[in-house]
Amino acid sequence: MKFVDEARIRVQAGNGGRGSTSFRREKFIPFGGPDGGDGGRGGSVFLRAAAGINTLVDFRIERIWRAEHGQPGSSNDCTGRGGADLYIAVPIGTAIRDAETGELLGDLAHEGDELLVARGGKGGWGNQRFKSSTNRAPRQYGPGLPGEKRALELELKVIADVGLLGQPNAGKSTLIRAVSAARPKVADYPFTTLHPHLGVVAVGEHRSFVMADIPGLIEGAAEGAGLGIRFLKHLQRTRVLLHVLDIAPLDPEADPVLEARAIIAELKKFSPELAAKPRWLVLNKCDLLPEDEGERRAREIIRRLRHRGPRFLISGATGRGTRELCEAVMRFLEEQAAAERAAVSAQADSDAAPQA
Repeated sequence: MKFVDEARIRVQAGNGGRGSTSFRREKFIPFGGPDGGDGGRGGSVFLRAAAGINTLVDFRIERIWRAEHGQPGSSNDCTGRGGADLYIAVPIGTAIRDAETGELLGDLAHEGDELLVARGGKGGWGNQRFKSSTNRAPRQYGPGLPGEKRALELELKVIADVGLLGQPNAGKSTLIRAVSAARPKVADYPFTTLHPHLGVVAVGEHRSFVMADIPGLIEGAAEGAGLGIRFLKHLQRTRVLLHVLDIAPLDPEADPVLEARAIIAELKKFSPELAAKPRWLVLNKCDLLPEDEGERRAREIIRRLRHRGPRFLISGATGRGTRELCEAVMRFLEEQAAAERAAVSAQADSDAAPQA
């Protein structure tokens, strides 16, 4: 299935049903009075995050979604049936914006999250609502209110613990193929990855994390060069970035340090929050160099970049160093999860403590 991470749709809630104009007519009951019931409420439109949906491609086909209208009221004070609410299933990680104002309406980051995007119209009053001491036989009724209409922009951001970052042909796809069951395209030309790939990396029993392979970035991506910033948003939900560098480029004039600095600059242009995420250095393709030369180049790159975080010398093609990298990532994610649980527990204890 083609990966689609942006879509625009229109949603329309149901209109409220018309109120009834009716009078009670029964034998031996003269002047029975008005008995017209109210109209039913129109159905509302909700978006719901559902597992098993990985793309917004369906919304490129069906662009208009309508909820059911409310039914009109009837005699004997009977209220019309309300219109059924419409629930639209979207992938987990979908952000919803108003297409006209750009306002962020919601972010469905967890399975089962729901967002009301268009409220159904109220049903109109029947004529029995208008009776009074001076108006014994009202013929007024409410027509029912129209449901809300909205144009929405849907934006899918993949849910992953780890994001791979780097220049085209740095070896990101080879790495994710080596450590997971994901099978992105691998070739000896740039931009072989055209959309994100997710892979589950297993590190022992009941220990795993999700890795995302993002299309390569080049200098000027924030201004639209290469594949532009279209896929940078997929890194925003990750907990740690693995910055993959090719230490044995085919072009003798290519400088991995300058390429790394260019990507860091693009991250800062796109989002300071993204640039502030933990970023580990992964020096790839060490199998193409003698062992001493690979280690020397790695030390030189780290020195010039002044990188103070974790760094790993690996080969995605042969698997060298990938096990140690995955285990280190798993430990980092487990420590983060434990710290978050402790913070939540401390907050709960603080809220439960009696006030002085």
